[in-house]
Amino acid sequence: MIFITVKFTVRPERADDWLNLVDDFTQATRREPGNLFFEWSRSVDTPHEFVLVEAFRDSAAGKEHVESAHFAEAMEAMSYAVATKPRIVSTEIPGMDGWAEMSEVSPR
Repeated sequence: MIFITVKFTVRPERADDWLNLVDDFTQATRREPGNLFFEWSRSVDTPHEFVLVEAFRDSAAGKEHVESAHFAEAMEAMSYAVATKPRIVSTEIPGMDGWAEMSEVSPR
């Protein structure tokens, strides 16, 4: 599994419409056969920072994603809304195919 986390610092005046701006990209990515998950969160400390957590089946699926038309369109659109270059962590996790259960906490 290719696991990626990206932090986007958005121009403060664009923060409230960020999720609308990336919605087509999000939906298209989620439809990719190699996508495992693609989830956005908004920082509780910095309201104009968004975190994207995404995963792809393997490096071929990741390559297909970054070479897609919707990826190119989204990067262009995002460039007008970000305040800084996004920061990324990308790693391969062998043997994983999605979220695993955390063993330390269980519902009571």
